[in-house]
Formats: sequence, structure tokens, C-alpha cells
Amino acid sequence: MPAPQHGARRTRRPETFAGIGPEVLTAASDNDPTNVGTAALVGAQTGYQLSWVALLTAPLLGVVLSIAAQVGMVARSDLQSLVLKHYGRKVSVVLLVSVVLVNLVTIAADLQAGAAGIGILAGVGSGWVILPFGLALVGLLLMGKYDEVVAVLRYLLIGFLAFGAAAILAKPDWSQVTKGSFLPTMTLRPEELAGALALVGTTLTAYVYFWETIARGVEEPADNRRPRSKDLARARLGAVVGAIFTAVILWFMLVACAATLGQQHRPVATAQDAASALRPLAGSLASGFFAAGLAVSAVVALPVLMATTAHVVGAEFDWRRGLSQKVRNARSFYAILAVSIALGVAVDVAGVPLIDMLVAASVIGGLGTPVGVFLLVCLGRDARVMGDQRISSGLAIAGWIVAAVVGGLGLLYVIWAALGRF
Repeated sequence: MPAPQHGARRTRRPETFAGIGPEVLTAASDNDPTNVGTAALVGAQTGYQLSWVALLTAPLLGVVLSIAAQVGMVARSDLQSLVLKHYGRKVSVVLLVSVVLVNLVTIAADLQAGAAGIGILAGVGSGWVILPFGLALVGLLLMGKYDEVVAVLRYLLIGFLAFGAAAILAKPDWSQVTKGSFLPTMTLRPEELAGALALVGTTLTAYVYFWETIARGVEEPADNRRPRSKDLARARLGAVVGAIFTAVILWFMLVACAATLGQQHRPVATAQDAASALRPLAGSLASGFFAAGLAVSAVVALPVLMATTAHVVGAEFDWRRGLSQKVRNARSFYAILAVSIALGVAVDVAGVPLIDMLVAASVIGGLGTPVGVFLLVCLGRDARVMGDQRISSGLAIAGWIVAAVVGGLGLLYVIWAALGRF
């Protein structure tokens, strides 16, 4: 999003907040339906006990998005292109495979869940919604320029507040919510450990920080000047605001499900299961709000997932790419967009069960994410990439800590799964 022109004093306040949008939208897209499903599952199994983990995702996500925004703005490039240029094709291909595989499975799951949310609201089966929903998303990305797509998605962010309404209508025990949110406890019970791993792992997914470098480094109109210190500070502020927004919405999801499914010990496997199950437990209004939030989360996340997939593949093969490119000038890029959603529609229409695929994707993503974050930090500290606008040593250390935490949790998950603890 281009910075406003300087001039009259009255433009100062709009300029202060103009740069916050991209990071907030990027962070919000992280709360996709698979995240909703994770929060529902954790809330149903552990109640309010892991509410603090949902809030803990805010600083973790804020650190990663801050680094990604600065790298994109200064290097004027995306993460995949930078990795290819500075670390070679072997490393870039590993990164490509880990991101694209997870994205494709997530697209299918999010498409199915979004259609279910719309179906619940409209009173029709989700099977009638999947194809029109997929076509509408492709149409948005084919016909809209980057700034137009962002404008549409930004207006939809208010829809995430539906999860807050659902949480309030579920009538949780607020004393227990407060205790679970601000007095961290953790045991080695399999469901608690798995829940904590899932909440952190699904929040710090690769497409989020990949997209932030794409949005800031490729999609936004470039100019000849270097970003100023206040531009970078504004982007970091946007990352913090976006991360807090995302963590609070995740917290609302978990509270809503803990207050209903958790108290009734009702099993839940997907986000759409949670939306349907809330109706007899908390009433049709709470169920409707949850379904609305589910639909909004899919509409916001899927364009980011599709565009990230096309950008990553395009960067690897040096295609012309970008949502502001005309279709005739970037046919391969738009073909990947269309194919990614077509595969999702095909999987959903065929009735392929996604649970095992999502588990596999989560493992791949959990192991690939720390590698991506590590490379992102290394690029952010590399003078060849960043010149004299490298990320600070403090931010770099925080990034390495995030990579170590996510990597350690992912490895622990794999070990415990191998031992049959989950």
C-alpha cells in the first residue's frame, strides 16, 4: 500500500496508520478454518486450560511478521526469491516443497470449511456451495488488482468479531477463563501437550510470513527511495497490532468451544463440527456467529494461500507474477492460482477425508516453519540483502528463539507421535 503524499498537516494522522493494514490482514489470514478447527479441538479436549497458549502466539507471530515486513520492504523481494539467490536451488526447493504441499492441503480443508460455514448460514448443504465458492475466489483474484483485493479483504476483518460474539453467547465461566489465560499451567498429559503444540504450530505457518514478504516486497507499488526508519517502524507496529488481533480471535474461538463442547465433553474433529455442535449447546445465535466467523476466515485466508502458492512457484521458476499483473502477462502465475483452488474443489467434491492429510501437512509445516524462520532471520541480518537497514540484533535473537521453540515443539510432537503417545 503506497504511503500517502506529504504536505498539509492534516495528512499526518492518516500517514501514521496507513502502513498498518498489510500486516493486520496478513496476520488475520493466519486464523484460517484449520486454525478454527484446532482451537475447537483444543477447547473441547482441555477446556480453558490452554487459553494462555492462544495469547502466547501474539509475541511469537509479531516477531516473525516484523522481520518479514522489514526484509520485504528493504530487499524489495520475497522470501523464496531471496533464498534461491543467496542459498541456492537445493535449499529453495526444500522450502518450496514444504510450503506448497502444506498450502494445497490447507486450501482443500479451508474451502470445505468455508463452504460449510456458508451452508450453515444459508441452510443448505455445503456440497452445493463448494464449487460456486471456489469460482468466486478465483474470480476475485483474476479480476481484481492487488490493492482492490486487499481492500475487499480488509473490510471483511470485522467479521472475525463474530467469534467474540459466539464466545460471549456461550456464557463461559469467566473466572476460569481468566485463570486459564493468565496463570499458565501445563502437564504432560497427551491431550494438553498435543493441544499446545497444535495451537503454536498452526499459528506460525509458513504461508503467513511468506506472504508478508510478498506483500511488502513484490505486490506493493515500488518507488525508487529506500524505506525510511519511520516506514519500518510503522510496519513493525502493524505486525504487533495484527499479531494481537489474531491471538485474541484465536482465544475467542477456544473460549467459545471450551464453554460448550469442553463442558459437555463433546468430540469435535473439524471447525464445521464445532459450528454445528454449538447450536444445541449455546443456541442458534451462537452457532450462527461461529459459522459466520468460519466463513469469513475462509474468505480472508484462501486468497492469501492461493496467491502465496503461485508466488512461491513463480519465484522458483522466475515467472512474471503478481496480482496486479494482467492475466495475459502472467499466465503461469494465474494458472497456479486456478489449479490450486481446482485441486481443492476436486478433493472436496470427491469426498476425500482430510483429517489424515491435515495431520501430515501439520507435521511437514511444523518441521518446515522453523527452517523458513531461520532463513528469514539470516537474510534480515545479511548486509548483502539489507545494506545498513538490517534487522536489529534483538529482533534477530527473538526470531531465532521463535525458530527454536517451534522447531523443538515440532520435533517433540514427532517423537511423541512415534512413541504412540498421541
